This record gives sequence, structure tokens and C-alpha cells, in this order.
Amino acid sequence: MIVCSCNVLSDHDVRNAVGAAEQLPRNAKQIYGCLGCSAECGRCARTIKTIIDEALGACAEACCSGCPHSRAGTHQHSNTEFALAAS
Repeated sequence: MIVCSCNVLSDHDVRNAVGAAEQLPRNAKQIYGCLGCSAECGRCARTIKTIIDEALGACAEACCSGCPHSRAGTHQHSNTEFALAAS
């Protein structure tokens, strides 16, 4: 299914980017970076975040604190991320 009509990105593209990235993408901005494009309207940010969370599955919730998959890992949000998520 197409999740970003501006860049014609599918849910498969997002899942593949999560699986292939050296450093796991946690938000739409990082997915766009992995795929070599950038956000246009931002309406897809929430859907992309949901797909990332589904792709990481239980590991993202249950990992130890030092694991790079852990949601508890240190991560600083930028204003751009919040703006995309709020769209």
C-alpha cells in the first residue's frame, strides 16, 4: 500500500528501510533519509511511525537498555520531527 503519495513510498519500502538500515530509523525523517528523499506534506508521518513500530515489534519494547533496538535508548527529538508528526 502507498503510505506517502508525495514520494510514492509503500509500506514495503518503509519496512525494507527499517530492516536494511545500519542505524535503526525511529521516525519518518530518518526513513526519508534512508530512502533518499524528504517529506513534502508530512501527512504520512504517523503512518510511517506505526509501520516502524510494527516492524521492530516486541523487541523494541522489551530490549535491555543498551540495545540499539530499545525504545528506552537516548534520542533527542528535533522540532522537525514534531512538526511532521503533528501534520
